Amino acid sequence: MTTFSVRFLGCKVSHVDAQEIRERLFADGHAELDDGADVAIVNTCCVTHEAVRKSRHAASRAARTHRRVYVTGCGGSLAADGFSGLPENVTVVARRSEETPDAVARDVGAIGCVRADFHLERVRAFVKVQDGCSFSCAFCVIPQVRGSSRSRPAEAVLREIRRRVAQGHREVVLTGINLGCYRDREAAYGLPRLVREAGSVPGLARLRLSSIEINHVNAELGRALRETPTVARHLHVPLQSGDDGVLRAMGRRYDASTYLRRLEPLADFNLTTDVIVGFPGEDEQAFGRTLGVVEAAGITKAHVFPYSPRPGTVTAASDTVPRSAKRERGERLREASRLASLARWREKVGREDVVLVDRPNRGYGDDYSPWLVDGRVGELVRVRGAEVTEEGIRAA
Repeated sequence: MTTFSVRFLGCKVSHVDAQEIRERLFADGHAELDDGADVAIVNTCCVTHEAVRKSRHAASRAARTHRRVYVTGCGGSLAADGFSGLPENVTVVARRSEETPDAVARDVGAIGCVRADFHLERVRAFVKVQDGCSFSCAFCVIPQVRGSSRSRPAEAVLREIRRRVAQGHREVVLTGINLGCYRDREAAYGLPRLVREAGSVPGLARLRLSSIEINHVNAELGRALRETPTVARHLHVPLQSGDDGVLRAMGRRYDASTYLRRLEPLADFNLTTDVIVGFPGEDEQAFGRTLGVVEAAGITKAHVFPYSPRPGTVTAASDTVPRSAKRERGERLREASRLASLARWREKVGREDVVLVDRPNRGYGDDYSPWLVDGRVGELVRVRGAEVTEEGIRAA
Protein backbone atom coordinates (compact mmCIF):
# COMPACT_ATOMS: atom_id res chain seq x y z
CA MET A 1 0.00 0.00 0.00
CA THR A 2 1.18 3.51 -0.87
CA THR A 3 0.17 6.52 1.20
CA PHE A 4 -0.69 9.76 -0.57
CA SER A 5 -1.75 13.35 -0.07
CA VAL A 6 -3.66 15.57 -2.48
CA ARG A 7 -3.61 19.34 -2.80
CA PHE A 8 -5.30 21.51 -5.40
CA LEU A 9 -4.84 25.13 -6.43
CA GLY A 10 -7.31 27.21 -8.41
CA CYS A 11 -10.97 26.81 -9.28
CA LYS A 12 -13.71 24.33 -8.39
CA VAL A 13 -12.93 22.33 -11.52
CA SER A 14 -9.37 21.91 -10.23
CA HIS A 15 -10.87 20.65 -6.98
CA VAL A 16 -12.96 18.09 -8.85
CA ASP A 17 -9.96 16.92 -10.88
CA ALA A 18 -7.93 16.47 -7.69
CA GLN A 19 -10.76 14.50 -6.07
CA GLU A 20 -11.00 12.20 -9.10
CA ILE A 21 -7.31 11.33 -8.68
CA ARG A 22 -7.90 10.83 -4.97
CA GLU A 23 -10.86 8.55 -5.58
CA ARG A 24 -8.91 6.47 -8.09
CA LEU A 25 -6.02 5.96 -5.66
CA PHE A 26 -8.47 4.94 -2.93
CA ALA A 27 -10.06 2.45 -5.30
CA ASP A 28 -6.63 0.96 -5.98
CA GLY A 29 -6.16 0.26 -2.28
CA HIS A 30 -3.93 3.16 -1.26
CA ALA A 31 -4.43 5.30 1.86
CA GLU A 32 -4.53 9.04 2.35
CA LEU A 33 -2.18 10.54 4.93
CA ASP A 34 -1.93 14.23 5.78
CA ASP A 35 1.68 14.13 6.99
CA GLY A 36 4.52 11.90 5.86
CA ALA A 37 2.81 10.35 2.83
CA ASP A 38 4.86 8.53 0.18
CA VAL A 39 3.24 10.33 -2.76
CA ALA A 40 1.98 13.89 -3.18
CA ILE A 41 -0.47 15.00 -5.85
CA VAL A 42 -0.33 18.74 -6.58
CA ASN A 43 -3.14 19.74 -8.94
CA THR A 44 -2.03 23.08 -10.31
CA CYS A 45 -3.43 26.30 -11.79
CA CYS A 46 -2.06 28.56 -14.52
CA VAL A 47 -4.71 31.26 -14.94
CA THR A 48 -2.23 33.95 -13.80
CA HIS A 49 1.51 34.21 -13.36
CA GLU A 50 0.95 34.24 -9.61
CA ALA A 51 -1.04 30.99 -9.82
CA VAL A 52 1.86 29.30 -11.63
CA ARG A 53 4.32 30.64 -9.05
CA LYS A 54 2.24 29.26 -6.18
CA SER A 55 1.83 25.93 -7.98
CA ARG A 56 5.56 25.61 -8.56
CA HIS A 57 6.23 26.50 -4.92
CA ALA A 58 3.75 23.85 -3.74
CA ALA A 59 5.43 21.20 -5.92
CA SER A 60 8.89 22.20 -4.70
CA ARG A 61 7.82 22.05 -1.07
CA ALA A 62 6.15 18.67 -1.57
CA ALA A 63 9.35 17.31 -3.16
CA ARG A 64 11.19 17.88 0.12
CA THR A 65 8.75 15.79 2.18
CA HIS A 66 7.47 13.10 -0.21
CA ARG A 67 9.19 10.29 -2.06
CA ARG A 68 7.31 11.10 -5.28
CA VAL A 69 5.38 14.16 -6.44
CA TYR A 70 2.94 14.29 -9.36
CA VAL A 71 2.22 17.72 -10.82
CA THR A 72 -1.18 17.58 -12.50
CA GLY A 73 -3.77 20.05 -13.74
CA CYS A 74 -3.60 23.18 -15.86
CA GLY A 75 -0.19 24.35 -14.67
CA GLY A 76 1.35 21.01 -15.56
CA SER A 77 -0.07 21.25 -19.08
CA LEU A 78 1.23 24.75 -19.80
CA ALA A 79 4.53 23.99 -21.51
CA ALA A 80 5.68 27.60 -21.70
CA ASP A 81 5.79 27.98 -17.93
CA GLY A 82 6.57 24.40 -17.02
CA PHE A 83 8.12 23.02 -13.88
CA SER A 84 11.66 22.52 -15.12
CA GLY A 85 14.45 22.63 -12.58
CA LEU A 86 12.51 20.92 -9.79
CA PRO A 87 13.97 17.85 -8.05
CA GLU A 88 14.07 14.53 -9.90
CA ASN A 89 11.28 13.06 -7.75
CA VAL A 90 8.77 15.47 -9.38
CA THR A 91 6.82 14.09 -12.35
CA VAL A 92 4.76 16.44 -14.51
CA VAL A 93 1.62 14.77 -15.87
CA ALA A 94 0.69 16.87 -18.92
CA ARG A 95 -2.54 15.15 -19.89
CA ARG A 96 -6.21 15.96 -20.27
CA SER A 97 -8.11 15.88 -17.02
CA GLU A 98 -10.01 12.75 -18.07
CA GLU A 99 -6.75 10.85 -18.60
CA THR A 100 -4.86 12.05 -15.53
CA PRO A 101 -6.29 9.74 -12.80
CA ASP A 102 -5.42 6.62 -14.82
CA ALA A 103 -1.96 7.96 -15.66
CA VAL A 104 -1.12 8.68 -12.01
CA ALA A 105 -2.65 5.41 -10.81
CA ARG A 106 -0.65 3.36 -13.32
CA ASP A 107 2.56 4.97 -12.17
CA VAL A 108 1.80 4.55 -8.48
CA GLY A 109 0.65 0.96 -9.05
CA ALA A 110 -2.46 -0.79 -7.76
CA ILE A 111 -2.62 -3.28 -4.89
CA GLY A 112 -6.17 -4.38 -5.63
CA CYS A 113 -9.55 -2.68 -5.64
CA VAL A 114 -10.23 -2.96 -1.93
CA ARG A 115 -12.46 0.15 -1.74
CA ALA A 116 -15.03 0.76 -4.42
CA ASP A 117 -16.44 3.84 -2.72
CA PHE A 118 -15.56 6.33 -0.01
CA HIS A 119 -16.91 9.49 1.54
CA LEU A 120 -15.49 12.84 0.57
CA GLU A 121 -14.91 15.12 3.55
CA ARG A 122 -16.65 18.13 2.10
CA VAL A 123 -20.33 18.59 2.83
CA ARG A 124 -20.99 19.83 -0.70
CA ALA A 125 -20.01 17.68 -3.66
CA PHE A 126 -18.60 19.24 -6.82
CA VAL A 127 -19.72 17.32 -9.89
CA LYS A 128 -17.98 18.16 -13.16
CA VAL A 129 -20.36 18.01 -16.10
CA GLN A 130 -18.29 19.77 -18.78
CA ASP A 131 -14.62 20.50 -19.48
CA GLY A 132 -12.64 22.59 -21.93
CA CYS A 133 -13.55 25.73 -23.88
CA SER A 134 -13.98 26.31 -27.60
CA PHE A 135 -13.83 30.10 -27.36
CA SER A 136 -10.69 32.20 -27.42
CA CYS A 137 -10.70 35.17 -25.09
CA ALA A 138 -7.59 37.23 -25.76
CA PHE A 139 -6.18 36.81 -22.24
CA CYS A 140 -7.10 33.20 -21.50
CA VAL A 141 -4.80 30.19 -21.64
CA ILE A 142 -7.43 27.64 -20.61
CA PRO A 143 -8.29 26.42 -24.17
CA GLN A 144 -4.60 25.55 -24.59
CA VAL A 145 -4.39 23.45 -21.46
CA ARG A 146 -7.96 22.08 -21.26
CA GLY A 147 -8.79 21.59 -24.93
CA SER A 148 -12.11 22.19 -26.66
CA SER A 149 -15.50 21.97 -24.97
CA ARG A 150 -16.83 18.51 -24.20
CA SER A 151 -19.63 17.26 -21.96
CA ARG A 152 -20.31 14.17 -19.89
CA PRO A 153 -23.37 12.06 -20.70
CA ALA A 154 -26.35 13.22 -18.68
CA GLU A 155 -26.95 9.78 -17.22
CA ALA A 156 -23.35 9.64 -15.94
CA VAL A 157 -23.82 13.03 -14.28
CA LEU A 158 -27.12 12.06 -12.67
CA ARG A 159 -25.68 8.72 -11.53
CA GLU A 160 -22.82 10.53 -9.81
CA ILE A 161 -25.19 12.97 -8.13
CA ARG A 162 -27.27 10.06 -6.80
CA ARG A 163 -24.08 8.48 -5.49
CA ARG A 164 -22.94 11.69 -3.78
CA VAL A 165 -26.34 12.11 -2.14
CA ALA A 166 -26.18 8.49 -0.93
CA GLN A 167 -22.76 9.28 0.56
CA GLY A 168 -24.36 12.00 2.66
CA HIS A 169 -23.75 15.17 0.66
CA ARG A 170 -26.61 17.62 1.15
CA GLU A 171 -25.51 20.01 -1.58
CA VAL A 172 -24.21 19.44 -5.12
CA VAL A 173 -22.42 22.05 -7.24
CA LEU A 174 -22.44 21.53 -11.01
CA THR A 175 -19.05 22.61 -12.34
CA GLY A 176 -17.38 23.06 -15.71
CA ILE A 177 -14.91 25.29 -17.48
CA ASN A 178 -17.74 26.76 -19.59
CA LEU A 179 -20.80 25.33 -17.91
CA GLY A 180 -23.34 26.88 -20.29
CA CYS A 181 -21.86 24.87 -23.17
CA TYR A 182 -23.13 21.65 -21.60
CA ARG A 183 -24.72 19.39 -24.23
CA ASP A 184 -25.67 15.75 -24.35
CA ARG A 185 -27.12 15.73 -27.83
CA GLU A 186 -27.88 12.01 -27.93
CA ALA A 187 -30.07 12.28 -24.85
CA ALA A 188 -31.40 15.76 -25.78
CA TYR A 189 -29.97 17.50 -22.72
CA GLY A 190 -28.79 21.08 -22.41
CA LEU A 191 -27.93 22.76 -19.14
CA PRO A 192 -31.54 23.80 -18.30
CA ARG A 193 -32.81 20.22 -18.53
CA LEU A 194 -29.81 18.95 -16.59
CA VAL A 195 -30.55 21.48 -13.84
CA ARG A 196 -34.15 20.30 -13.61
CA GLU A 197 -33.22 16.61 -13.50
CA ALA A 198 -30.29 17.05 -11.12
CA GLY A 199 -32.35 19.20 -8.79
CA SER A 200 -35.01 16.49 -8.64
CA VAL A 201 -32.70 13.73 -7.35
CA PRO A 202 -34.32 12.34 -4.18
CA GLY A 203 -32.54 13.40 -1.01
CA LEU A 204 -30.73 16.36 -2.53
CA ALA A 205 -31.28 19.48 -0.44
CA ARG A 206 -29.55 22.08 -2.56
CA LEU A 207 -28.16 22.45 -6.10
CA ARG A 208 -25.81 25.19 -7.28
CA LEU A 209 -24.08 26.21 -10.47
CA SER A 210 -20.39 27.01 -10.01
CA SER A 211 -20.07 29.74 -12.67
CA ILE A 212 -21.76 30.60 -15.94
CA GLU A 213 -20.99 33.06 -18.73
CA ILE A 214 -23.52 35.81 -19.35
CA ASN A 215 -24.02 34.60 -22.96
CA HIS A 216 -25.67 31.47 -21.55
CA VAL A 217 -27.94 33.26 -19.07
CA ASN A 218 -31.20 33.16 -21.05
CA ALA A 219 -34.92 32.79 -20.42
CA GLU A 220 -34.85 28.98 -20.61
CA LEU A 221 -32.10 28.70 -18.01
CA GLY A 222 -33.78 31.32 -15.85
CA ARG A 223 -37.00 29.29 -15.79
CA ALA A 224 -35.09 26.14 -14.85
CA LEU A 225 -33.35 27.94 -12.00
CA ARG A 226 -36.59 29.40 -10.67
CA GLU A 227 -38.83 26.36 -11.14
CA THR A 228 -36.50 23.79 -9.55
CA PRO A 229 -37.09 24.06 -5.79
CA THR A 230 -33.67 22.82 -4.75
CA VAL A 231 -31.73 25.38 -6.84
CA ALA A 232 -29.90 27.90 -4.65
CA ARG A 233 -30.54 31.60 -5.26
CA HIS A 234 -26.95 32.39 -6.10
CA LEU A 235 -25.23 32.78 -9.46
CA HIS A 236 -21.61 33.53 -10.29
CA VAL A 237 -21.42 35.35 -13.65
CA PRO A 238 -17.96 36.59 -14.77
CA LEU A 239 -17.93 40.20 -15.97
CA GLN A 240 -14.15 40.76 -16.48
CA SER A 241 -14.73 44.42 -17.43
CA GLY A 242 -17.60 46.89 -17.57
CA ASP A 243 -16.06 48.89 -20.40
CA ASP A 244 -17.18 47.98 -23.92
CA GLY A 245 -13.82 48.82 -25.50
CA VAL A 246 -11.96 46.60 -23.04
CA LEU A 247 -14.52 43.82 -23.52
CA ARG A 248 -13.96 43.94 -27.30
CA ALA A 249 -10.19 43.82 -26.79
CA MET A 250 -10.70 40.84 -24.49
CA GLY A 251 -12.80 39.04 -27.12
CA ARG A 252 -15.66 38.59 -24.67
CA ARG A 253 -18.61 38.62 -27.17
CA TYR A 254 -20.95 40.83 -25.12
CA ASP A 255 -21.15 44.43 -23.98
CA ALA A 256 -21.98 45.98 -20.62
CA SER A 257 -25.62 46.62 -21.48
CA THR A 258 -26.10 42.97 -22.48
CA TYR A 259 -24.59 41.86 -19.18
CA LEU A 260 -26.99 44.06 -17.21
CA ARG A 261 -30.04 43.19 -19.32
CA ARG A 262 -29.58 39.43 -19.01
CA LEU A 263 -29.20 39.63 -15.23
CA GLU A 264 -32.33 41.75 -14.69
CA PRO A 265 -34.71 38.74 -14.38
CA LEU A 266 -32.42 37.31 -11.66
CA ALA A 267 -32.18 40.48 -9.58
CA ASP A 268 -33.32 38.62 -6.44
CA PHE A 269 -30.45 36.14 -6.77
CA ASN A 270 -27.20 36.84 -4.95
CA LEU A 271 -24.90 37.68 -7.87
CA THR A 272 -21.12 37.38 -7.75
CA THR A 273 -18.52 37.87 -10.46
CA ASP A 274 -14.91 37.86 -11.68
CA VAL A 275 -13.17 41.05 -12.78
CA ILE A 276 -9.76 41.58 -14.36
CA VAL A 277 -8.16 44.93 -13.49
CA GLY A 278 -5.38 46.48 -15.53
CA PHE A 279 -6.11 44.79 -18.84
CA PRO A 280 -4.00 46.39 -21.63
CA GLY A 281 -5.62 49.66 -22.61
CA GLU A 282 -7.76 50.00 -19.48
CA ASP A 283 -7.60 53.62 -18.30
CA GLU A 284 -9.21 55.25 -15.29
CA GLN A 285 -12.44 55.97 -17.19
CA ALA A 286 -12.73 52.34 -18.31
CA PHE A 287 -12.19 51.14 -14.76
CA GLY A 288 -14.81 53.59 -13.54
CA ARG A 289 -17.30 52.02 -15.93
CA THR A 290 -16.48 48.62 -14.46
CA LEU A 291 -17.27 49.93 -10.98
CA GLY A 292 -20.54 51.29 -12.34
CA VAL A 293 -21.62 47.99 -13.92
CA VAL A 294 -20.76 46.04 -10.75
CA GLU A 295 -22.95 48.41 -8.75
CA ALA A 296 -25.79 48.48 -11.30
CA ALA A 297 -25.91 44.67 -11.51
CA GLY A 298 -26.19 44.40 -7.72
CA ILE A 299 -23.00 42.34 -7.51
CA THR A 300 -22.19 41.52 -3.88
CA LYS A 301 -18.81 39.86 -4.34
CA ALA A 302 -16.20 40.50 -7.00
CA HIS A 303 -13.22 38.17 -7.29
CA VAL A 304 -10.53 40.56 -8.50
CA PHE A 305 -7.56 39.48 -10.63
CA PRO A 306 -4.80 41.83 -11.78
CA TYR A 307 -4.12 41.25 -15.47
CA SER A 308 -1.29 38.80 -16.03
CA PRO A 309 0.07 38.05 -19.55
CA ARG A 310 -0.30 34.36 -20.39
CA PRO A 311 1.94 32.58 -22.90
CA GLY A 312 0.35 31.73 -26.22
CA THR A 313 -2.53 34.21 -25.86
CA VAL A 314 -3.30 37.20 -28.09
CA THR A 315 -2.19 39.64 -25.39
CA ALA A 316 0.84 37.67 -24.23
CA ALA A 317 3.21 40.50 -25.17
CA SER A 318 1.03 43.29 -23.74
CA ASP A 319 1.04 44.56 -20.19
CA THR A 320 0.59 48.32 -20.45
CA VAL A 321 -1.01 49.20 -17.11
CA PRO A 322 1.49 49.89 -14.28
CA ARG A 323 1.47 47.44 -11.39
CA SER A 324 0.70 50.25 -8.96
CA ALA A 325 -2.45 51.14 -10.93
CA LYS A 326 -3.57 47.50 -10.95
CA ARG A 327 -3.06 47.32 -7.19
CA GLU A 328 -4.94 50.57 -6.52
CA ARG A 329 -7.89 49.61 -8.77
CA GLY A 330 -8.04 46.16 -7.24
CA GLU A 331 -8.20 47.64 -3.74
CA ARG A 332 -11.04 49.97 -4.74
CA LEU A 333 -13.05 47.19 -6.32
CA ARG A 334 -12.51 44.88 -3.34
CA GLU A 335 -13.66 47.62 -0.98
CA ALA A 336 -16.78 48.22 -3.06
CA SER A 337 -17.39 44.46 -2.99
CA ARG A 338 -16.93 44.35 0.79
CA LEU A 339 -19.46 47.12 1.34
CA ALA A 340 -21.97 45.50 -1.04
CA SER A 341 -21.65 42.18 0.81
CA LEU A 342 -22.19 43.83 4.18
CA ALA A 343 -25.27 45.61 2.84
CA ARG A 344 -26.82 42.34 1.66
CA TRP A 345 -26.00 40.62 4.94
CA ARG A 346 -27.67 43.41 6.92
CA GLU A 347 -30.91 42.68 5.08
CA LYS A 348 -30.93 39.28 6.78
CA VAL A 349 -30.89 40.60 10.34
CA GLY A 350 -34.19 39.59 11.92
CA ARG A 351 -34.99 37.21 9.08
CA GLU A 352 -34.85 33.43 8.89
CA ASP A 353 -32.67 31.35 6.59
CA VAL A 354 -31.65 27.71 6.21
CA VAL A 355 -27.91 27.24 6.56
CA LEU A 356 -25.80 24.27 5.55
CA VAL A 357 -23.07 23.91 8.19
CA ASP A 358 -19.91 23.05 6.27
CA ARG A 359 -17.30 23.82 8.94
CA PRO A 360 -17.40 24.09 12.71
CA ASN A 361 -19.57 27.12 13.57
CA ARG A 362 -19.81 28.25 9.95
CA GLY A 363 -22.01 27.67 6.95
CA TYR A 364 -23.75 29.18 3.93
CA GLY A 365 -27.33 30.15 3.34
CA ASP A 366 -29.35 29.42 0.24
CA ASP A 367 -27.91 32.49 -1.54
CA TYR A 368 -24.34 31.64 -0.45
CA SER A 369 -24.21 34.33 2.23
CA PRO A 370 -21.86 33.23 5.03
CA TRP A 371 -23.29 32.56 8.49
CA LEU A 372 -21.74 32.06 11.91
CA VAL A 373 -23.88 29.32 13.43
CA ASP A 374 -24.00 26.42 15.86
CA GLY A 375 -24.69 22.96 14.52
CA ARG A 376 -23.04 19.76 13.41
CA VAL A 377 -21.07 19.78 10.17
CA GLY A 378 -23.33 18.52 7.39
CA GLU A 379 -26.51 19.64 9.14
CA LEU A 380 -29.13 21.99 7.67
CA VAL A 381 -30.21 24.39 10.40
CA ARG A 382 -32.89 27.08 10.44
CA VAL A 383 -31.52 30.30 11.85
CA ARG A 384 -32.42 33.95 12.37
CA GLY A 385 -29.96 36.76 11.71
CA ALA A 386 -28.87 38.63 14.84
CA GLU A 387 -26.00 40.86 13.70
CA VAL A 388 -23.49 41.34 10.92
CA THR A 389 -19.72 41.00 11.28
CA GLU A 390 -16.92 41.23 8.74
CA GLU A 391 -16.94 37.42 8.58
CA GLY A 392 -20.66 36.96 7.98
CA ILE A 393 -24.08 36.97 9.62
CA ARG A 394 -24.22 35.88 13.23
CA ALA A 395 -27.21 33.69 14.03
CA ALA A 396 -29.37 34.39 17.04
